[in-house]
Amino acid sequence: MKKISALLLALVMVVSGSLSVSAQEPADPLASWRPAFDPSGAQFTYILSNVSHPAIDGIGVGFRIRDKVWERSEGRLYVDFRPLAQLGGERDVLQKLRLGAVQGMMSSSVAAANLSDQLGVVNLPFVVDTFDKLDKFRDTPELWEPFRDSALRQGVMVADITGYGPYGWATTTPVRSLEEAARVNFRIAEAPVNTDIYRAWGLRFTVMPWPDVPQALQTGVINGLDHTPIVCSLTRKFEIAKSFTEVNYAQGLFVHLINKRWFDRLPADLQEILLETIAEESAGSRDATRRQHEEQIAAAKAAGVEFYSLSDEERARLIELAAPVFERWGARMGADYLEKVRTTLEP
Repeated sequence: MKKISALLLALVMVVSGSLSVSAQEPADPLASWRPAFDPSGAQFTYILSNVSHPAIDGIGVGFRIRDKVWERSEGRLYVDFRPLAQLGGERDVLQKLRLGAVQGMMSSSVAAANLSDQLGVVNLPFVVDTFDKLDKFRDTPELWEPFRDSALRQGVMVADITGYGPYGWATTTPVRSLEEAARVNFRIAEAPVNTDIYRAWGLRFTVMPWPDVPQALQTGVINGLDHTPIVCSLTRKFEIAKSFTEVNYAQGLFVHLINKRWFDRLPADLQEILLETIAEESAGSRDATRRQHEEQIAAAKAAGVEFYSLSDEERARLIELAAPVFERWGARMGADYLEKVRTTLEP
């Protein structure tokens, strides 16, 4: 009996430890985002998925889209926004989106590249790597329209994009050089572009769904994250990974994807309301993300997170090492299109 009691006590301690990162979360983390209306009478429902937390403005925009569409449609169309991986990891939801079991998804750009090679252009290193370049990419039709239409053959349309800031490395030990980076096992997304980049850079990595990251980081399965300051701060990854290297090699994006077959069945006026609202709110969110990036860096520094930058020489080395990635992905997405993106966005 004593042995059984001891085993139970040990189990409780393990479980308690595994939950410690989220111990301060409210019982219902979405309580403050509940709609102020009753959606039960809606004629049409648009289920919209995302894996992360709506405190990130590029995700929280989903609730603003929900409320404005409800108002503009006079209660005919309900955007049922489901963040926090309620419907599963990104690869699972992408499959559901293709089949129409989910009508919409705010997919990370790294995962969206599984739908179309051209969607991977924004993930290539040092191409769309600043907020200004992102705005120019979105506002230049010859760059945006091929990106927007590239997943149509999969039955999926791209409505717009929001962001979550520039990518770098959140690590449990300082990374001030490529030599130090080589000692880290980085978690990267389930995305073909990122796999090719990290192989070209010669860095250790583990491909892992986002919902699995907290436990893996806590237990030391990984000791680094390929991600952004906004996400690492607001999802509390900085509580464990207390160093951040500002590589700034790409902008983190959420690509708003819609099942085309479902969309085509909507009445024309609701199609217009949905797309116009997504465009308006996404543009506002991209502006807000610039501010949130600076705010979360300041908050992380105040909490003791150390920020580092690679030297110009080492950044140049990363660009040089990535040459085979550009060659491979240029062949897949169209060398002319990739060259047009790169030359148009050059300062």
